[in-house]
Amino acid sequence: MFQATGAASPSPAHEAKSSSGGSTVQRSKSFSLKAQVKEICSACQKTVYPMERLVADKFVFHNSCFCCKHCHAKLSLGSYAALHGEFYCKPHFQQLFKSKGNYDEGFGRRQHKELWAHKEVESGTKSA
Repeated sequence: MFQATGAASPSPAHEAKSSSGGSTVQRSKSFSLKAQVKEICSACQKTVYPMERLVADKFVFHNSCFCCKHCHAKLSLGSYAALHGEFYCKPHFQQLFKSKGNYDEGFGRRQHKELWAHKEVESGTKSA
């Protein structure tokens, strides 16, 4: 009597394993090995592989391509400053931009003070 119960219990457990094993097989079949989208380095326009991938401000670089625009020193994620999609080392960023007090000056963009002057002229004509 004890043997019959013992013999009966392994078969349902075995069926459960085979049914869960079948779902595991189905999961592995649904897993696809599609080719991943090749990422291109923003600096050199070559393929970036996962081991050499570095992302800064949503731009993808090789580790060796991520360097200062001014002095070409290699940058890290903790040692760069970005302005308008261009990357600089912190010393050159301060030297080139912070001393002027206006980040847009020298980039061919309209300066903020021109926008303010334009708004002042419009508000002056409306109130007069």
